[in-house]
Amino acid sequence: MIKRLLLFLLIFEYSALRAQTIKTDVVVIGGTPSGMAAAIQSSRSRLKTVLVINGYSLKDNLPAGDAEITTNSNLSSGIWGEFRHCVRQTQSKGTGADTSWNAPLKLNIDTGIAILNRISDTVKNLTVNADAKFSQIKKDGDRWEVMFSDGKNTLEIKAKVVIDATADGGIALKAGGKLRYPFYGKTDGGNNIYRTSIAAAESLPTDMFAPSAGNYPQYPAYFVPLYAVVANNLDNVLVTEMAIPGKRDIQYLPFQLQLGQGVGATAAYLAFFKTTTQHLNVRIIQGEILDFKGYLLPIADIKQTDVEWRAVQQVSASGLLRGKEINNKFLFMPDSTVNTAEIKPVLTEIYTRAFLWFNKEKPGDKFTVGNTLSFISDYTLTDPLILNRSMQKAWKGVYKFQSDFDVNRPITRLEFAVLANKFLNPFARTVDLSGRLVN
Repeated sequence: MIKRLLLFLLIFEYSALRAQTIKTDVVVIGGTPSGMAAAIQSSRSRLKTVLVINGYSLKDNLPAGDAEITTNSNLSSGIWGEFRHCVRQTQSKGTGADTSWNAPLKLNIDTGIAILNRISDTVKNLTVNADAKFSQIKKDGDRWEVMFSDGKNTLEIKAKVVIDATADGGIALKAGGKLRYPFYGKTDGGNNIYRTSIAAAESLPTDMFAPSAGNYPQYPAYFVPLYAVVANNLDNVLVTEMAIPGKRDIQYLPFQLQLGQGVGATAAYLAFFKTTTQHLNVRIIQGEILDFKGYLLPIADIKQTDVEWRAVQQVSASGLLRGKEINNKFLFMPDSTVNTAEIKPVLTEIYTRAFLWFNKEKPGDKFTVGNTLSFISDYTLTDPLILNRSMQKAWKGVYKFQSDFDVNRPITRLEFAVLANKFLNPFARTVDLSGRLVN
């Protein structure tokens, strides 16, 4: 009896040495660029995160040697913007590379990998496992139980959220999910799905139109909606690489990092609020992305360093003022004037009293500064004379508008965006995953 007990204890101790169990909020599987970015963002959003490289490294996902990134290199969105800044800082130390705003990004791949690893090393709440490989996944109560092995030892991770950052979506498939087709859409499309964007690109170097061509055509002003990264038939399983259309090459790196960041913010939302992908709050997730300087829409003529950047992003994502694709750039056109016909449908959709105001005031084709203040007065129940006087004082001093205050002048798109964002706050209105307003 005693011998059997000793044998049992020895076997138990030996097994304990060979098996490890980790509880975490988020597990990211796959050492792709999007996987790295997802893990970084989830951790920065203060959620405990484990990144399992799963037998791959960034070198397996990027070409060797030197490369030149010409697509989306100017869109300084979030982690991509941080990465680009670090690369150009390195270049400025003596390589002679052009670091001007519109210059292509010349990148040594080894240097780029070192920079991404250095960024991930500085993030709290992030653990990286480079040796273990995925073996199985199953649901265990409110968590996913994911098993890994390095050939000798086993690793069990119990996580609230799983991010499949593999190139083939194999983790989501093993979990019993169905992968969606990559989203094909552009920002000036006819539906409201753009309102749910979590990542954006000035253009997409995709081969969807000419798969045999050597030089891929540019797919302009692209974005990925929130629903596209949610695995079908599964709770709390998200994908990164499988949401990107086309065959990946180095030109996709900016977008991979941006999409990974958006997915990381989504995972953080799920884990923090202890909810499921059936109950995603688009605006809270987008707000987290904006907090970390990520773009929702690829607006090229309002730089992130402009004080109005966030207001323009939020108003555009609400649909109140849309951008327009011109010469393969998605532009907000801040100095153009606001057409009444553009904003009336969205104002009446968002604000229940708006149709009464339009019937009463009957603004002309061009929306004026006076029209804007009148609508704000009606919505906020502020005395119009008091509002006009305060706005006249604050026009240049507080809001830094360049034009003179004149209630009879057509208001510019930038002026309207700033005032609408502050006083009307259309971004606060909840939308579902199709972009429809939720009452």
